[in-house]
Amino acid sequence: MNKTQALGRYGEELATRRLTATGMHILARNWRCGRSGEIDIVARDGDTLVICEVKTRRDGAYEHPMAAVTPRKAERLRRLAACWLDRNDTPAPGGGVRIDLVGIVLPRKGAPVLTHAQGVA
Repeated sequence: MNKTQALGRYGEELATRRLTATGMHILARNWRCGRSGEIDIVARDGDTLVICEVKTRRDGAYEHPMAAVTPRKAERLRRLAACWLDRNDTPAPGGGVRIDLVGIVLPRKGAPVLTHAQGVA
């Protein structure tokens, strides 16, 4: 595993902890749909299916993680959500499907800063 992959895994672990602490139930992590891509975290928030993208950045490196969901990325996440429902033979839940983003910034010193944005796409 290279440094970028390790950083991503660390961020996904932090995001999973945050989501479960808020009462979400994690259904899957790093779920792949063929060549279409991967969903970092699939969760249930009450009667809502949550597709969660996780972006982790070191402080000062690249753009802020909350800028990561572009319209193109949002469309891919919507397609992946439909694929997850289809592959798991699950009808769309009563609360629908929501796409969230957990952005994590790792400062040079101190604790990671997590931002959870609900319904970003």
